[in-house]
Amino acid sequence: MGRERNHDGVRAASETSIEIDFYFQDKRCRERIKLKPSPANLKRAAQHRAAILDAIEKGTFDYAVTFPSSKRAPMLTAVPGMALSVTTYLEDWLDRRKPNLKASTLGGYIKVVNGHLIPEFGHKNLADIKRIDIKTWAAKLTAGNKAIANILSVFRAAFQEAFEDELIESNPLAGWVYRKAEPPKKSEDVDPFTAEEQTAILAALDGQGRNLIQFAFWTGLRTSELIALEWGDVDWIKCSIHVRRALTNAARKTGPETTKTRAGTRTVKLLPPALEALKKQKAASFLKGKEIFQNPRTLERWGGDQPIRKSLWAHALTKAGVRYRYPYQTRHTYASMMLSAGENPMWVAQQMGHSDWGMIRRVYGRWMPDENIKSGGLAVDRFWEGKTDQKADQTSQFSPEGGIRTRGRLLTYTRFPGVRLKPLIHLSGRRRRIHVQAAQGKVR
Repeated sequence: MGRERNHDGVRAASETSIEIDFYFQDKRCRERIKLKPSPANLKRAAQHRAAILDAIEKGTFDYAVTFPSSKRAPMLTAVPGMALSVTTYLEDWLDRRKPNLKASTLGGYIKVVNGHLIPEFGHKNLADIKRIDIKTWAAKLTAGNKAIANILSVFRAAFQEAFEDELIESNPLAGWVYRKAEPPKKSEDVDPFTAEEQTAILAALDGQGRNLIQFAFWTGLRTSELIALEWGDVDWIKCSIHVRRALTNAARKTGPETTKTRAGTRTVKLLPPALEALKKQKAASFLKGKEIFQNPRTLERWGGDQPIRKSLWAHALTKAGVRYRYPYQTRHTYASMMLSAGENPMWVAQQMGHSDWGMIRRVYGRWMPDENIKSGGLAVDRFWEGKTDQKADQTSQFSPEGGIRTRGRLLTYTRFPGVRLKPLIHLSGRRRRIHVQAAQGKVR
């Protein structure tokens, strides 16, 4: 029998495997192939090694593709993400992000990662995920565009960090937003309480519970902001309170966090009803020097909106005979009251912690008064040639005394349409009375 031929870089590693030896990226690599080391298989392994060397020379060798189960693949692959599963990366990414996220935000990320992303993509390699894969998956979701956007925003942020760390060649979600056709949106869930309902609710409460709800109605603070308030935030001289913290359900163990947005950190004017509630609350918690509003049952800071809703709010509405709405409607009630009374929308936006009044206009626009009846009058006066004859008809209204006023000037009394009205401001008191009496038919 002839001697078995030797092949460079190939040897029998065991009775069931063959080892291939080669250099890649200045590192010696030994990888095993599950083949019985027969002469024929050793020849095949040598041919495989030769193909590897050729690919290395041409710069096309991909370690993770050639040896997907190798422990060396994550270190030596051309694109590290090819050897990194989505599950492994997302779990590590959440751990790295944890110190920089609020508890509520982190909780939302964890729900998205564990509830959506890992179940769908966890078994795939990070670098294998393409936009078409995500687009196809998103189209199957039954959630609305807003919920889908929240899910994808987490995935987008994770991909972006992987791209910056050179684990993937590009972010498949960069510059792309998924939207599906949706029926017309229903109006925002804004259902404020009337003045009568507010009175009934407050009458059904007493002590600290009444103080909390009255303060909520007249400041428009979010529930998480209300329960995070401390006595040191109150400016008694300027009758204002500084909102700088929030306590969400997710942050119960860690304590109050910064506000929801940068604009959320603000100074809120204390209107008389809010100031009254605050002064009454002093008797309950002022000497403690910490939280303003306490759970009457525990005499400790409220743990979130759920305890308020279950142990205080629901019972009060039932006792008051008021249709149930969740406590956040106190915020909507404040906004609707301020705007209905004609307060400046920008001021209302600032009080409520919005950076501009776009949200106020979109959500609460129906509570804004109609345009001033005088609006546009200045332009008419200046540019319209026919202003002399119709100016009064467009801008006038009956005064409480039964007369007519136009831009603050008393006109002759008449209720007959088509009668030209003349301003009396230029007349003396005596002559003005004569004109008024003439208009009323008392002077001929």
